[in-house]
Amino acid sequence: MDVMDAIKQRESVRSYKNTPVEDKKLQLLLEAARLAPSASNRQEWRFIVVKDKETRQKIEVAAANQGFVAEAPVVIAACAQTDNHIMMCGQPCYPIDVAIAIDHITLKAVEEGLGTCWIGAFDEKAVQAILRIPPEIRVVSLLTVGYPKTLHSKKTRKQLDEIIKYECWS
Repeated sequence: MDVMDAIKQRESVRSYKNTPVEDKKLQLLLEAARLAPSASNRQEWRFIVVKDKETRQKIEVAAANQGFVAEAPVVIAACAQTDNHIMMCGQPCYPIDVAIAIDHITLKAVEEGLGTCWIGAFDEKAVQAILRIPPEIRVVSLLTVGYPKTLHSKKTRKQLDEIIKYECWS
């Protein structure tokens, strides 16, 4: 599978089969994240892989309030151990760097026949408590991983001429 095929096939999966994710495949996803670029090569991302059903249920009920979270055989808490470095453009680097690493995971998951869903709607403090994450570590996102029950919903995306400008804004 080439990268463009993975990009076209990637979708947010919210319904998972009751099939465990093989450790070998999970390691490939995590390796994809490890190889992601980061600002000044800081590599601030940290990942907590949660397979335990009871813990996934706690995350679902106390933190995410989305039924498919516990259904997924794996939940990855994508975190940042950060010094809060601000890039020259004024943006903090850690959320961008973690996002790039997560995107690497999502694309590798497609290649491995897995589905993912990127979750930004969650209670960070609740996740920190459940997973015993120290307060100085930021939880940037949750990512569910597993074998999808259904695949290939039609994506709706704006046309290129609606989102691209050349040389300047106007």
